[in-house]
Amino acid sequence: MTLASGAMPLSQLRLPLVLFLVFLAVTMFTAIINSPHRDEVGEFYLGNRKLSPLRYGMAMCGDYISAATLLGSTGLVCLTGYDGLLYLVGTAIGWIMVLLLIAEPLRNTGLFTLGDTVALRLRDRQRPVRLALGVCALVVSVLYLVAQLVASVALLAQFTGMPGSTARVLCGLLVGCLVVFYVAVGGMPGTTFIQIAKTVLLVVVVAVAVVLVLRHFAWSGDDLLGAAAAHSGHGDAYLRPGLQFGGSTASKLDFFSLALSMALGVGGLPHIVMRLLSPGTARQLRRAVLWTVGLVGAVCLAVGVLGLSAAAIVGTDTVRAGDSTGNSAVLLLAQSVGGTLLMAAFSCLVFATILSVAAGVTLAAASSLAHDVYAHGIRRGRVEDRQEVAVARVSAGAVGVLGILIALLAGDWNAASLAFLAFAIAASSLVPTIVYTLFWPRFTAGGALLGLYGGLGCSLVLVAFSPLVSSTPASLLPSADVAWFPLQNPGIVSVPVGFLLGWLGTVLSSKTTDVAAYRAFEERCLTAAE
Repeated sequence: MTLASGAMPLSQLRLPLVLFLVFLAVTMFTAIINSPHRDEVGEFYLGNRKLSPLRYGMAMCGDYISAATLLGSTGLVCLTGYDGLLYLVGTAIGWIMVLLLIAEPLRNTGLFTLGDTVALRLRDRQRPVRLALGVCALVVSVLYLVAQLVASVALLAQFTGMPGSTARVLCGLLVGCLVVFYVAVGGMPGTTFIQIAKTVLLVVVVAVAVVLVLRHFAWSGDDLLGAAAAHSGHGDAYLRPGLQFGGSTASKLDFFSLALSMALGVGGLPHIVMRLLSPGTARQLRRAVLWTVGLVGAVCLAVGVLGLSAAAIVGTDTVRAGDSTGNSAVLLLAQSVGGTLLMAAFSCLVFATILSVAAGVTLAAASSLAHDVYAHGIRRGRVEDRQEVAVARVSAGAVGVLGILIALLAGDWNAASLAFLAFAIAASSLVPTIVYTLFWPRFTAGGALLGLYGGLGCSLVLVAFSPLVSSTPASLLPSADVAWFPLQNPGIVSVPVGFLLGWLGTVLSSKTTDVAAYRAFEERCLTAAE
């Protein structure tokens, strides 16, 4: 029996389970060993700031490459060819923006969270700005966390052959509890080790799979492309644009909206921003982000090769029979070219990916709640390190419980759509605030508040009245018909609105910018405070 026919046979389930349990044992033990030895916020939030640039780059790659990339992108390339490859370019290009625009100025502020950076710039009303940042960061993080949990529940149910509600609850609780353990016990040091271990596993397994499939085609790219087109069901059209995103004006706009959200949103994801603040020096950060760009680019290239190989070797009809979204493509390909061992390795890799990304997201959400909302929003900075770390650990548990509950209620939602929505909200609310804070001297707290809440509200309203929620068979509410917004991703509208509202709130603000304060902030951003 194969994946396409439902549950994995017991003989094939044992090896992935063993590998996954070994990964869990090693990472849980290491999380305990590397856990913060003192209740200091710096150690809990940032960990060891003296890691090598390669390790930081691997941790950033581990934070960014999610199950949506590993499973969804491979399936998209397999089913849509050229359009899927074009989507992968958007996945990789976001890090270029981070490297060139915001990475170094953010790190040079030398603080713990994005709220610290913005509060340093907007000192006159930092409390409401911190609260607004905390709300936006929580929404983005929970959506991204739910996407990982939904993917993990669906994958575990497929492997075990127990799609019932009881099995889904157990799978969701298992993954959620593991994530909370990593964050509450290990903090940033433990989470960093998980990211690095996942990246090593990712590079090794994907490299082995690429070598096997290229050898299958005698190392000929032309043969691979020809076989992929022949078995795609679309012929030469498979290698030309239009299968996924070019059928209508709306689909073209939807792709542009998605690409815009992904290219800008990566710089606003709270767990990515938190990782950018971790390196101890600007030189470490620059080299780490270069490693990240290389690793993410290599993984995206490999995913493209594997997606084309899945179409060529497995066939798109077989892939669709297993999962209409194509998420099973990489596992079916691994089984075809590498047998049970390679499929087990990919299964373990998928679980490791879900856990590592979910842990990073949960840590970022807990840190924002504890540091920005509690310590500075509620207690106005009058809090001891020990108390703040305790609140961060409790917040990790609360975020984990919230994510588990929503994931169980949203079991039929598309995980990739939830992840893309998180990108769109980050790009519409957090990114405009980051850019204006770093580069616009006139920017005020009024602009920050209007941009944050306005970008967040615009994104959520457009999604609520989009085909993602109603009007199509794949919608959350297929029987309803309130989708007056024709696109599934709101980024093409909400991102400009977020930037516009940030500008409008500033020019309409009654308070003017303290020029001396901005010059001091600018000097700190540019001179690499260590």
